[in-house]
Order: sequence, then C-alpha cells, then structure tokens
Amino acid sequence: MKRTYISFDISKDGKLLQNLTLKGYWRCGGKLTQDILGPERSLVVNGNKVDGVIVESENGGASPIRYELHAIISGNTAEGNFRMNINGLGCDTYNLNFIANKK
Repeated sequence: MKRTYISFDISKDGKLLQNLTLKGYWRCGGKLTQDILGPERSLVVNGNKVDGVIVESENGGASPIRYELHAIISGNTAEGNFRMNINGLGCDTYNLNFIANKK
C-alpha cells in the first residue's frame, strides 16, 4: 500500500534486528485502517540474512499478532518482504516487498 512504511534498527554488533515497526495502512475487519505497530521482541541476523516470525502475545491470547520478516542486509541497504496479520480479526498487510536504506 502507498504510504506504508517499515522501519527497524540493527544492533551495534549486527546480530539483532530490533524495533521493527509498520506505520501505515492494512486491511482489518474488512476495512482499510491506519496503524503503527511492531513486536517487542527482536529477530536474529544470521550472516546478512533475517528470516523469522514473531507472534505476540506468545501465550496466544485471543488475537495474537504475527510478524514475519525475510530480508537480506547488504551494507547500508536491506531488501526483503514483510507480513503482519491477526487471523482472528481478519487483519492482514499481505506480503509487502521493501527496500530499506540506512538513515
């Protein structure tokens, strides 16, 4: 979706992708909504790749949010795809391809 942004930080040691955040639009309950959401936990960077899923709340809860990120980090650029969804509420970004540049 236009005007939908994904941001994150890489730890100083290069081992963690932190502060993953979606700011923008997604379909939720049959409507287009705008939110700022992201997991509290981090994803592991293995070499120059991130392939992971975070589900919060870990205990399931009534409507856990699922964050999925696959990326290749090369120098000051990252490229990959992201998806965030809440199945119980019919919320989904669907697959978002991105290219990120270091600020």
